[in-house]
Amino acid sequence: MFSDGNIVKIGSMIDFSLLDARATKVDVEKLCDIAYKNQYYSVCVNPVNVVYAKGYINKVLNGALKVCCVVGFPLGANLTDIKILETKKAIEDGVDEIDVVINIGKAKEGDFSFVKSELLKIRKVAKRKVVKAIIETCYFDENDIIKLCKVCASAKVDYVQTSTGFGIGGADCKIVSLMKRELAGRCKIKAAAGVKTREQGIELVNCGADRIGTSRIL
Repeated sequence: MFSDGNIVKIGSMIDFSLLDARATKVDVEKLCDIAYKNQYYSVCVNPVNVVYAKGYINKVLNGALKVCCVVGFPLGANLTDIKILETKKAIEDGVDEIDVVINIGKAKEGDFSFVKSELLKIRKVAKRKVVKAIIETCYFDENDIIKLCKVCASAKVDYVQTSTGFGIGGADCKIVSLMKRELAGRCKIKAAAGVKTREQGIELVNCGADRIGTSRIL
């Protein structure tokens, strides 16, 4: 179990995010500097900022951080072909990890085969890059979250992520615990959205999260 004193370890599990449409190069630099100072694992940015973030980290911060970017963000409603192109381009630009939003509407319709097919295609083009599937738990009941966990595991993504931060809710321990139980080690878990304090982050890790997504300094 983590405690408040385990600052370095919780820091190494954080994807520090800047997904605001108003983000500038100066903002990206600040994001990277803060992440570096606090020994976070990665920075998570919009696709347009991948090249700049990667270059800044390599030139100024000795390559000390991973770069993650979002795909199909924040609604998940892009065509599959567009998500594939986004993924390929992000990899060309030097990204280390991909956070892709599932097609939420298809999942709400119960078309889980579509969700799986799309994730398999993303998984294939991403090759050895880490892929996190964002399932936006706030829009689903527990039974559908269980089904989505099974879909994500069968598609062999690396992580299942709770939220985008643009939905009507974020991560909480009840959902993370449910995901932990259902995934049973087949995928890791990223708890994201609404994580405002280090104590919240520690609580989510204690409930089963392997990575924390936040735009706050924890």
